[in-house]
Amino acid sequence: MGQGATILGCLGPRLSDDERSFFRAADPWGFILFARNVETPEQLLALTAELRDSVGRDAPILIDQEGGRVQRMTPPQWRGWRPPMDQVRAAGPKNAARSMYLRYRLIALELRSVGIDANCAPMVDVARAETHPFLLNRCYGEVPETVAEIGRAVAQGCLDGGVLPVLKHIPGHGLTQVDSHHDLPRVTSSAEVLDAVDFAPFLALCDLPAGMTGHLLFDAYDAEHPATTSPEMIALIRQRIGFDGLLMTDDISMEALSGSLGERSRASIAAGCDVVLHCNGKMAEMEEVVQAAGSLTSMAAVRADRALAARRAPDNIIPDRLEAELAQLLEGRVYG
Repeated sequence: MGQGATILGCLGPRLSDDERSFFRAADPWGFILFARNVETPEQLLALTAELRDSVGRDAPILIDQEGGRVQRMTPPQWRGWRPPMDQVRAAGPKNAARSMYLRYRLIALELRSVGIDANCAPMVDVARAETHPFLLNRCYGEVPETVAEIGRAVAQGCLDGGVLPVLKHIPGHGLTQVDSHHDLPRVTSSAEVLDAVDFAPFLALCDLPAGMTGHLLFDAYDAEHPATTSPEMIALIRQRIGFDGLLMTDDISMEALSGSLGERSRASIAAGCDVVLHCNGKMAEMEEVVQAAGSLTSMAAVRADRALAARRAPDNIIPDRLEAELAQLLEGRVYG
């Protein structure tokens, strides 16, 4: 059996013996951490080492560290950031991309220091006035070209810091008016609007090494299946958008999806996703997902290797200088 087509979470700040044994057998491609796993820098460094030791390799370890509302590592141990949209507006059009590069280069510094080498960012969903609040202030703007420019800066800040960026939520979540953690969003816009606006930033960033699907329906393409489990939408992501990086699902346990976790996992792999993401760390659920997702396909394994090859040693920086530049761009109010 090959490497598992999964990314899994764990329950607490250290691995239990049962988790260690399970991960050794399941051999997930990678892991993801949440606030429940985070206490101190020393504890987090120990946990990331335990996770890698459980599979016997340098497995990628992901986190959602956007800053603002979605930030798993928080003050006082780590920097606290305002929401992305707030920083973009504070920096203004001329300085927004540079300010976000600096932000994510500093975030990458913090992640690498505790053994985390993948960040679920950039998020290039194009905002609208009606975008649901769960997403709105996490966006970078309302103009596709601006969103793409800032997204590129975010990705580069991660890469320069030795952290793998994960592009999300492909092919675009900005038109949704419900929270996909709880309900299935439906997008009724025409293919023309989607092509011109929502898909555009993803097309501009299609060369990034890894990406994450969105759980939402696009009536113009497949009115029955959410993008994550839709062969038509995954084909669109691969062909029209041109994304050929490792494609993971958003959290397979989110309530936007229907059916059992096994059914969801099988459907997402059958649709063309490479890896199933399961986040909550519940053992019975992980067992079901691991069995249903199976091993990486040969093409998924190629994409996975390519993604890992994009990880590199961080460049040398002087953090104080980056913070000083960011403070100047934001007129002094960098954090919080």
